[in-house]
Amino acid sequence: MAFDQVQLLDVSGPLEVFTTANRYGARYEVHVVSPDGLDVLTSCGLRMGVDARLEEIPQYLNTLLVPGRRDWRQAVADDALVALVEGLAARARRVTSVCAGAFVLAQAGILDRRSATTHWELAPQLAAAYPQVCVAADPVFVRDGHVVTSAGVTAGIDLALALVEEDHGADLARETARQLVVFMARPGGQSQFSVRLAPQPPQHPLVRQAMDEITADPSLPRGIEAFSGLLGISTRHLTRLFRQEIGMTPGQYADAVRVEAAQALLSSSTASVEEVAQRAGFGSSETMRRVLQQTLGVSPTVYRARFRTTTPLATSPVGLPPPSSP
Repeated sequence: MAFDQVQLLDVSGPLEVFTTANRYGARYEVHVVSPDGLDVLTSCGLRMGVDARLEEIPQYLNTLLVPGRRDWRQAVADDALVALVEGLAARARRVTSVCAGAFVLAQAGILDRRSATTHWELAPQLAAAYPQVCVAADPVFVRDGHVVTSAGVTAGIDLALALVEEDHGADLARETARQLVVFMARPGGQSQFSVRLAPQPPQHPLVRQAMDEITADPSLPRGIEAFSGLLGISTRHLTRLFRQEIGMTPGQYADAVRVEAAQALLSSSTASVEEVAQRAGFGSSETMRRVLQQTLGVSPTVYRARFRTTTPLATSPVGLPPPSSP
């Protein structure tokens, strides 16, 4: 489905996944339709062509995908769009949405008494506007029955890869992901952002210097005493500055950086768990396992396995079923 002011990547991301999967044996026939059958102007100003009339769409649909627009209130106020989505959903084996597309599904009543997600910034608005929807703010995508909703923008790619795996198995989905140079499954949920970028940018030059030293090489065995000595201040003063500037202690920040380093190494290298622990600064695999279990809720081996299949990413109350046979 496409409509005026739709976010381009909400549409083009999944389209690339499905059409790329066709190169490896999938048989997706993809159509882009709009309520009035005319081309649409996307949110970035690029005009998108519509390639099929509604009357040309098969009676039985395998998948309906509804993208979103930044101003979701305008989308749900479009009675023609909502009615069309409701009608097409009744003909579809599964119904999906990307980002703010969840609001259109909710307006059509498709998400009533179902679990769903959307962009993390919009999740409170979805919950407030549609109290009959059980909103999960963190998962990258959520499946409840035949309805699958995904988080913001690029999460549509994660969603589409999961659908490809469900339809054609993990091997074909993995080849598709490799061709598109994306992870088979991104780790964690929407709340996992870069440690270095997550806090408010520190104003104090000593805090910035300490953060730069920590992120430059988290494997160096430097405690707070070493850092305070390097900066020429007391450990108490350094701790106070960190709390004031970024809301955590130097030790907490160092641990967070080490976790992020371990995530990157586990997902992108073939190094053993023990090697990853050493390079990330944990000292031992047991220490890394304990910290990852506390912070991410999974062990290092389980975390690494998330890049072998899309299935473990369904952290919603209702998870994705095992992939079906091709």
